[in-house]
Amino acid sequence: MAAPRRLRVGVLFGGRSGEHAISILSARSVIEALDPTKYEVVPLAIAKDGRWLPPGKARAALAAPVVPDDAANGATALLPAPGGGALVQEVSGRNGQALDVVFPVLHGPYGEDGTVQGLLEMADVPYVGCGVLGSALGMDKDVQKVVLRAHGIRVPDWVTVRRHEWARDRDVCLRAAQAIGCPCFVKPANLGSSIGISKVTGAADLPAAVDEALRWDEKALIEDAAEHHREIECSVLGNDDPQASLPGEIIAHREFYDYDAKYHDETTELIVPADLPPAMIAEVQRTAVAAFAALEGRGMARVDFLLEPGDRLSVCEINTIPGFTAMSMYARMWAASGLPYPALLDRLIDLALERHAQRAALAR
Repeated sequence: MAAPRRLRVGVLFGGRSGEHAISILSARSVIEALDPTKYEVVPLAIAKDGRWLPPGKARAALAAPVVPDDAANGATALLPAPGGGALVQEVSGRNGQALDVVFPVLHGPYGEDGTVQGLLEMADVPYVGCGVLGSALGMDKDVQKVVLRAHGIRVPDWVTVRRHEWARDRDVCLRAAQAIGCPCFVKPANLGSSIGISKVTGAADLPAAVDEALRWDEKALIEDAAEHHREIECSVLGNDDPQASLPGEIIAHREFYDYDAKYHDETTELIVPADLPPAMIAEVQRTAVAAFAALEGRGMARVDFLLEPGDRLSVCEINTIPGFTAMSMYARMWAASGLPYPALLDRLIDLALERHAQRAALAR
């Protein structure tokens, strides 16, 4: 009896965002953990300039810290550089065999924000993770907070500053920010991995922090810093009936959990499961699932919380394509909940195929 055909899984990584290098780490981990008896893996890389590389070039790029720009050596890209026009080559693989599913491990804009998801929807290709709307809501921290608050889910107080408003009249924006007070966080509305974030302890430092955030996005958030809080995270998995993992906790021995604390500081503690009483664990899980549903989540997301004294729990943000190495918090929380990393990847692929089948059954 012939063995069942392996699924062809396109693992999509790199991208144009500031989280490009983190995406490569995630892709390496996913590819190494996918069971070769079940899956034929096809690496798909997007260079920093936005060009899509063919599988052969993409496989070589996995070993690099940054997906190289192959424009100089004549490599044929799957897509031209942004603004270059039409698709120039199909993502079809050997002998015209199509991909069965795409596993995006793109973090940040142009990958986690609904743009790639929209492309895959138009191509009618199943893919892992949230759809277009859920991805867009998960990326934009400003609109995300509006939706969560409308669903009765507590979020930190915030003020949004848009780049054109800031250029027109800084004083108006700073007066609006006075309602938040200091200390506060200033961050780009659409980015992750703590890139472009500043903790401001005095009003005099606020303009420079807003300038830095607006280098990365057209909107900046000025957000209550919630002093003396604990940073709690929870993983969510599923489509129509999502489930929450045991929570974890981040303890950063720095001013806050910034980029260096996440990826370079060996003193940062990642505690899984978090040391919380059973009632608070249940509340974190319930709120994580509620936030996931409110933001049209599908497949997966990591929900980040601030836990203040008096058991005041707030959703800080939701990440629809969280860091995805075996040691990343999303995977570690599921491992602590009884779902090891390879089985987690299997489940995510199953959920992608399930969601695609549901959408295919809709009237057209």
